[in-house]
This record gives sequence, C-alpha cells and structure tokens, in this order.
Amino acid sequence: MKNRKPVFFIIFIIALLMAYTAIFGISIPMGSRTFKIPGAPDMRFGIDIRGGVEAAYEPVGLDRKPTGNELEAARTIIETRLDQQNILDRDVTIDKDNGYIIVRFPWKADEKDFNPQEAMSELGETAQLTFQDAEGNVLLEGSHVVNSSPEMNQNTGLYAVSLTFDEEGTRLFSKATAELIGQEIDIYMDETLIQRATVTVHITGGKAQIDNIGSYNDAKALSDKINSGSLPFSMTTKNHSTISPTLGAGALDVMVQAGIIAYCIICLLLILYYRLPGFVASIALLIQVSGQILALSIPQITLTLTGIAGVILSIGMGVDANVIISERINEEIKSGKSIPSAIASGFKEAFSSVFDGNITVLIVGVILMVFGSGSLLSFAYSLLTGIFFNFVAGVTASRLMIRSLSEFNAIRKPALFKCRSRRITL
Repeated sequence: MKNRKPVFFIIFIIALLMAYTAIFGISIPMGSRTFKIPGAPDMRFGIDIRGGVEAAYEPVGLDRKPTGNELEAARTIIETRLDQQNILDRDVTIDKDNGYIIVRFPWKADEKDFNPQEAMSELGETAQLTFQDAEGNVLLEGSHVVNSSPEMNQNTGLYAVSLTFDEEGTRLFSKATAELIGQEIDIYMDETLIQRATVTVHITGGKAQIDNIGSYNDAKALSDKINSGSLPFSMTTKNHSTISPTLGAGALDVMVQAGIIAYCIICLLLILYYRLPGFVASIALLIQVSGQILALSIPQITLTLTGIAGVILSIGMGVDANVIISERINEEIKSGKSIPSAIASGFKEAFSSVFDGNITVLIVGVILMVFGSGSLLSFAYSLLTGIFFNFVAGVTASRLMIRSLSEFNAIRKPALFKCRSRRITL
C-alpha cells in the first residue's frame, strides 16, 4: 500500500502558507522587478466600506444637448470599462435634464493620498476615438470597434494589436483600406494622435492588425485606448468629490475582528464535537477562507458588503459540508467498519449531499454573473470562488488529510471520531 502519511503534513504546510499570504501578502525581488502576491491589506474594498470618488462628466464639442440614447450608450461603455477593471462597486447614473453622467466608484487598494483627480484616471480616456486619413477625414469611429487586444505576430516576432469591427465598421474599413493601400491611417483620441499605421492590403473580413509595436506594454496600452474610445462623444469632468464610507471608518476593523472570533469559535466547536474530523475540517476551512481572500485580492475584485455576505454564505456551506462528512464517517464506524473503510464510505456517501447543495448555489452564482452588474457581481464572484474552494478544501483536501492521519496506528481509535461505542455487525 502506498504510504500516505506525509500527505497531511504537506497539506497543512500549504494551508499555513496560504494563510500567511492571504493575511500579509508576499513580495519577492526578481532583478529589477518585484513579484508580488497581494494579500488582505491590498484588497480593494467597496464604497460602503472604504469610501470613494464621485465625478460628474459632461459632453464637450457638442453644440446641442446629448440625447437620452447617447447618454445611455456612454453610461454602458463606462460601466463596461469599470467591470473590465474588476471595479464592481460602482454607480453610473444619468442626469438627462443637464446632460451629465455621474460616476461613483471606490478608491484603489493602494490609494493613500485620496486624490479624486488621480483616481478618475482609472476610467480611461473619456475622449472620442476616430480613424482618419492623412487629410483629416474621419473614416470610422471607435464605436465601430467591437474588440481590440494585444498579441504577438508569429511571422515577425513583434507585438501587434488586433482589431475586430462590427458590421458597419467592417464596411467602412473595407472601403478605407481599398482606397488607401500604401498610405497611412491615423488613430486619434480627440485631437491627439495615438497611432499611425500603413495600409498594406485591402481588408474585407472585419478584422485587422496593427503591426510592429515595440513591447507588450505598448501594445496593451494602445489596445486599452482603442477599447475605451467608443464613447459617442468626448467628455470632461465638471466636478468631483470624495465619498465617505457609508458604514463608517471603523466598520472594516470591526468586521475583521468579528470574522476572526467567529472562525475560532467554529473551529473550537468542530474539534470539541467531532474531534479528529473536526480538526481536519478546521484546516480545510483555513484553506477555503485563505483561498477566497487571495481570489479577491490578486485580481483586485472589489469586495463590497454583498461580497462579504457571499463569503460568509460560502463558509457556512463549507462548515455544512464538513459536518455532513463527519457524521457519515461516524455512522460508518458505529456500523462496525474499520477506520479506513469508514472514512472511504463516509466521504462516498456524503458526496452526493454536498454536491447537490453546492450545485444549486453554483447555478444561482452563474446566473448572477451573466445577468448581474455592480455589487451583484461581487456577491456572485464570492459565491463561485467559495464553491470552488469548498470542493478543493472541504472535500478533496479533507479526504486526503484524514486518510493520511488514519494510517497512524495511534489515531485509529473510534473515540477520536466522536464514537463512544462500537458494535460489530455480521
């Protein structure tokens, strides 16, 4: 039989490393750069927890008041930009009477100066993107670009930016490239030239590529500007202000303290009632909580009050899964099975119940991710990551740890599995 004894200690060390990283983060110098895994101190919290910025934008360059449809289009684009940057706690509203768009969003995780003007740079360019010929004639606008992304040209080994146009953009770009072969097309953000490209072939398929860009960062910067340049008109900041956290400045500290106390109480009760399986469940919960914190901090997903509710709900599901598994193992031992056999049967019998409970929440989370926006996305993301780590920690890691411990003769005692009596069935 394969020796599984070291497995428990390997998983336990991984759990401690994950917990340390989640609490403090890790920074490793690598030459001129620093490899960093952000932890809880680097998380981006929502407006309700940490506060943020409120800015009013108004169109420029228009000799009329923007229509409701134009303002709706601009709002959709701004919301999409914020979602792409994982800024899920935001509120974008329209003042149709005055032609303004009001944007509220939280501070960056590393914000210390709380400068609203600097924070608003996250929204990207609020200018209008156009493709022009050498004489300044507009060939098509940024609103016709469906998507832009950086990539590497396999033939030249240099970076490039790929463009995909909508139906109208495909027609306009085909017409432009047919007439401008050997000439240049300039890409402008309002009056600022951001890229110049030479037309080499007639492009008819709705997809194009801007070649010979120096580095990946340059290609990504250009791609981001093109993606953000589909506003129906240029916009400028009318005014801005700082938003105080709605829950109060000390709310975060109180929540953290409450979370630590609740975790300790849950682990204590699990260990006192279920003994060895409860001890294993406590380590599994540590992996789940640490994993969820890292899943929020690394991609800088905004954690709102609803997101915290999702974390709490998923932790509760993790506790429930471990309780079901522990009870099933206890029943199998009482039926007369050996400890290893009872562990195997207990996990097998409990899996269907754990799976059913998680799959229903998974469906809800997916629906919220597809159709939700703003803080609903924060809640859905917390749920989905919680379900993932529930299976990784509460099912897989728990099984591996308890099977590893069961190979120690000193631990093969029913009393360590909550069993006070044992009856043998024939």
